[in-house]
Amino acid sequence: MLTRKTFPFLLALLCFSAPVVLAQDDDDVVRVNTDLVVLNVTVTDKAGQYVKALKASDFKVYEDGVEVPGKMITSFSLQESPYAAVVLLDSSGSMEARFSLARSAAIRFLDGLRPEDVAAVYRFDSKVERVQEFSGGRDLAPTAYAIRAKGMTTLNDAIVEAAKTLADRPEHRKAIVVLSDGMDTFSKASSEKAVESALAVGASIFAVDMASLEIAGSANRQSAGQLKAFAEKTGGRFVSTPGGPALRDAFAGIADELGNQYTISYRPINKKRDGKWRTLEVKVQQQELTVRTRKGYRAPKS
Repeated sequence: MLTRKTFPFLLALLCFSAPVVLAQDDDDVVRVNTDLVVLNVTVTDKAGQYVKALKASDFKVYEDGVEVPGKMITSFSLQESPYAAVVLLDSSGSMEARFSLARSAAIRFLDGLRPEDVAAVYRFDSKVERVQEFSGGRDLAPTAYAIRAKGMTTLNDAIVEAAKTLADRPEHRKAIVVLSDGMDTFSKASSEKAVESALAVGASIFAVDMASLEIAGSANRQSAGQLKAFAEKTGGRFVSTPGGPALRDAFAGIADELGNQYTISYRPINKKRDGKWRTLEVKVQQQELTVRTRKGYRAPKS
């Protein structure tokens, strides 16, 4: 059983801060117009332990391969902050044998919320449907217990919808938690649009591969590869062993990571509002340390 301190999923390794104006392009990708980039960074040593004693001068931030000058960095800290999350429950037909476990995992997630954290829950099959609004509640809404797995899989559309609902949240840390067993089969949105929508609102995707419960549920499946890609591109985490103690350990490990992140805010040198991709990299002086953050963001587009 998770404790209240053991909330399950690490949020936003990159998010955007105010002033924020949301827009939606013709291709249905949610974009954010802003002049400040906020990076949440995890640093570990060779043993995989979190490194907590670094100073601002130990870090270098690179955008498109160019180092961000120190004068452009507006803040640096090592701290926790409230988060908002959207839990996406795959209720498509292929989840029939696994949906009860997915629902139990969602309950564990909600049970780990701190008083200042909030989460909303959506289901997705042939359509995306909200199960409950953002709240600090510790249980699923009663309607969640009546859900029956059926239909196709609109995973990409569900991620886009989650990004839209997170866009209005004031929290700087945001996450999309996906509990699914496979690839998208019915979405209008592409996987690229799903990723960019998450990035635009600073949300990391944490994908739990429910199909890995079976012996044949190899993490090398194409569907698992897509879930991995969502996590990697947005700075989240892919969990391939969701059953029993492995699931609980994953929740605890990710929660621990959230409490040991550095937050770096900076103003980009390149102020062009051209809608182009900006690559990101963070380095530390100690070469033996491992630094993890997301790979980039989409610039605002006028």
